[in-house]
Amino acid sequence: MSIRTIIVDDEKLAIQGLQLRLEQIPDIEIIATCANGREAIRAIKTEKPDLVFLDIQMPGFDGFSVVKGVMGIDPPLFIFVTAYSEHALKAFEANAVDYLMKPVEEDRLADAVSRARTRLADKKTAEEVEKLKNVLAEVAPDAMDAMPEGEETATGRFEKMLNVKDRGQIFRVDVDTIEHIEAAGDYMCIYTGDNSLILRETMKDLERRLDPRHFQRVHRSTIVNLDQVRQVKPHTNGECFLVLGSGAEVKVSRSYRDVVARFVH
Repeated sequence: MSIRTIIVDDEKLAIQGLQLRLEQIPDIEIIATCANGREAIRAIKTEKPDLVFLDIQMPGFDGFSVVKGVMGIDPPLFIFVTAYSEHALKAFEANAVDYLMKPVEEDRLADAVSRARTRLADKKTAEEVEKLKNVLAEVAPDAMDAMPEGEETATGRFEKMLNVKDRGQIFRVDVDTIEHIEAAGDYMCIYTGDNSLILRETMKDLERRLDPRHFQRVHRSTIVNLDQVRQVKPHTNGECFLVLGSGAEVKVSRSYRDVVARFVH
C-alpha cells in the first residue's frame, strides 16, 4: 500500500530535490506539493495524506502553525525538514515522526520513511481493531461479551518509542530498553539500565501506553519490563524481589505476587 505524501517548502529547489529522492522509494506516492503554510493546511484537509514533509521556517504560517491548523481533523504524520537545528526540541514536542536537517542525507531520509511506515502500520492495526469492535457491538453484542481479554489490546495500540522531555531536551526512548519505572507524584522515573529520565505523567496514563504483555505493575508505584527479569528472590511476608538485567532489584508487593507466578511455574 502506498504512503500518500505531501511536501511543503517555500523553496522550489528544496521541493524538487526532496521529490526526486522520495520518488526512488517505491511505496511513497507524492500527491501534492505546497509553497506555504496556508496552501499546506488546505491540501491536508482536502487530500487527507498519510505523511507530510514539512519545512519549519516559512513566511506567514510556519511549520508548527500548519500542525496546529490541522488538529481539528485526523492529522497525518509529520516529518520536519529544516536548516535550523534549534527547532528540534519543539518538533519532537509536536510528536513529529522525525526531524531532518538540510541538506537531507539519503540514510536519514530512508530512516525517517521507515519510522513513518511503522507508525502508519501501527495506526492502521489499531483502527481496524476498533472498527471490528464497533461492528460487533452493533450486529453481535454477545460476541463482544465473549471476546477473549487481550484481543482488544492489539500490538499497534501501544507505544514502541517514548518521547521524554528531561532537562530541557527530548530523549527518544525505545520501550524495549526500559527496565522499570517508578512513580514520584505526577512524575515517572524511567530506568533503562544505564540511564534514568524523568517524565511528567501519571502512572495510570503511562500504563495505558505500554503493552501489558511486557510491562506489569509489581508495586503500587512500580512498573517492570518482564522481559528484563533475570531472577526472582523470595522475601518475607509473601513479598519478593525481581533482579533485572542491570542488576537492579525491584520489590514486588504481596498484592502483585500473581505477576511473579509466571516465573516460578
